[in-house]
Amino acid sequence: MRTMQGRLIVFEGVEGCGKTTQIAYLRQWLEESGAVEQFVKAGKVSKLVTTREPGGTALGQEIRQLLLHSTTEQIQARTELLLYAADRAQHVEGVLRPGLADGALILCDRYTDSTLAYQGYGRGLDRALIDQLNQIATGGLESDLTLWLDVDVKIGLERARQRGIHDRMEQATLEFHQRVQQGFMELAQSFPQRIVRVDASLDEQAVANQIQAIVQQHLAKWYP
Repeated sequence: MRTMQGRLIVFEGVEGCGKTTQIAYLRQWLEESGAVEQFVKAGKVSKLVTTREPGGTALGQEIRQLLLHSTTEQIQARTELLLYAADRAQHVEGVLRPGLADGALILCDRYTDSTLAYQGYGRGLDRALIDQLNQIATGGLESDLTLWLDVDVKIGLERARQRGIHDRMEQATLEFHQRVQQGFMELAQSFPQRIVRVDASLDEQAVANQIQAIVQQHLAKWYP
């Protein structure tokens, strides 16, 4: 009898919150601690997968380029929303659902909450419209755990600037990013059963330790 059940762990937050770094830390910890190997041997997990939105598929890579680095003309807010939805639909059907059905433990850089925070709170687009598009794109697929890396917007943007090249989102106004941060805060308050806050203002290892503790609790619950 097949006992594998895939799980989706999503990392969210404003620019410069450290998502990419912390996904790498978590993957390394899961592999080096033997947690994944243990679950694979027990027939509970098939593999560990790391992915992202936008850009988790070949088509998504092209959409990501349009969204974050296109300079041909200004992207309108609704166009931006629809491009993110298109990327998500491709990602869900091509990566997330097949992976979860196969029993994968998936670490994903951004998902539906980013759209609500950036396009809803940040751009001011209609929340009901975004909810509808998210539903269409995901078919109702939600994360099993969302880690919200909470950091002051100014600190996050300064971190992002230190990386060098800035994408289109990072170039938006401080006020835009403050609205996005407000969005994440309200979403965390609205969905405490799914979204867990992580203090991302600390040094990288301290943040990684918080995340490991949270994930360890959930793994024990998912795979007793």
